[in-house]
Amino acid sequence: MGGSGSKSRGFWSFSGSGSGDDLAKDGSEQTLARARSFPGATPFVFTRRSSMFFDEDGDLAHEFYEETIVTKNGRKKAKLKRIQKNLTPQGIIKLDHPCIHMQAPTTFKAE
Repeated sequence: MGGSGSKSRGFWSFSGSGSGDDLAKDGSEQTLARARSFPGATPFVFTRRSSMFFDEDGDLAHEFYEETIVTKNGRKKAKLKRIQKNLTPQGIIKLDHPCIHMQAPTTFKAE
């Protein structure tokens, strides 16, 4: 959820045709394909974009609401109104533990 991907050729390129014979010829039990254009690329993710926002007071939350009083037919009724203006995104945050990128291909040799 919340991930973004591309249907065209992605960041992680698959090496070889992906058949089981290629893995047997390789001799390695586990291989990680790396992007050809980024030789130092790693399958780990260390940061992500936060889904939280700061409001005018500096409070941090996913959503903000304010209580409004609506008078209808002489009756007062309290309603919650969602605030969508004057919010600042939290931005990029560092993950406590690195995660594996969802498009990183891993292949295991079946025994």
